Amino acid sequence: MRKLHAQIHILIFLTLISACTKTNEPESFQGYAEGEFVYISSPLGGRLEQLAVRKGQTVHAGELLFSLEQTYEAAGVRDAEELLRQAEGKLADLQKGLRPSEMEALTARLRQAESSLQLAESEYNRRIKLYKTQTVAAEERDRARSEYEREKQRVKEIKSEIETAGLGGRSDAVSAAQSGVESAKARLEQAQWNLKQKTRTAPKDSLVFDTFYEPDEWVAPGRPVLCLLPPENIKVRFFLPETVKSRFSVGQLVTVSFDAGDIPFPATINYISVQAEYTPPIIYSAQTRAKLVFMAEAMPDERFRTRFQPGQPVEVREVRNEK
Repeated sequence: MRKLHAQIHILIFLTLISACTKTNEPESFQGYAEGEFVYISSPLGGRLEQLAVRKGQTVHAGELLFSLEQTYEAAGVRDAEELLRQAEGKLADLQKGLRPSEMEALTARLRQAESSLQLAESEYNRRIKLYKTQTVAAEERDRARSEYEREKQRVKEIKSEIETAGLGGRSDAVSAAQSGVESAKARLEQAQWNLKQKTRTAPKDSLVFDTFYEPDEWVAPGRPVLCLLPPENIKVRFFLPETVKSRFSVGQLVTVSFDAGDIPFPATINYISVQAEYTPPIIYSAQTRAKLVFMAEAMPDERFRTRFQPGQPVEVREVRNEK
């Protein structure tokens, strides 16, 4: 009988232990809201001329956030625009050729040369006839022929000048002028880019989470002036004990609640770490393995993301399908 009573007591104890184990299995998991901030800065430094937003304000995509002093950059744009105009004018001048008045002067010279050629040709023909009748010597005939050839060459030369003048500058000069125009365009684009960097706008609808400078303060290149928190960058980070991790997977629906929330908010798990963590720090052993946890992240439903504040404590619960 004593042996039977001892066995019964052991069974009762084991039942109680099992019940306590099931009862102690957590139904909710602690965590906090997390925000991935977008830090807005300028690659160029300068005095903060205007801070167009304030901390806690909601801004929309394209709205002005801040502007730095841009006198130097604006002058650079004007200078680059003038250089481009000069380069384009030089190229156009080379491509046009001579001015109309210069072309008219060449045409007049051609007409004069053609008249002289006709006269020289007539004189040469007359000298040939006279030579055949032995009226003039061979020297006069040869002199008339030389004059005729000279006037003919002169007409050919002027025609070549007119043709060349109509073509514009030489190909190598035109090519060099075109390169000058492209270089001036590149300088202008760089100057415009520099000017644009002195004014920053909101990349998307966001909350202005914090500002780091006040107007008239000097901002170093690359230093953020403010940080934004877009709604889609809000997530929930929580920790799963090693004993229940297998029940959760990426894409699974959970609910998130916090003290000021009137209802649990739906969220979807998008990440579960494969590396275990200790919380609090302990020495691993078979008896303490239940204190191993795995960090997980969930994205709240987009309709409720603005209800969460970074650092806010939350409780996450598994959504179970009731049969």
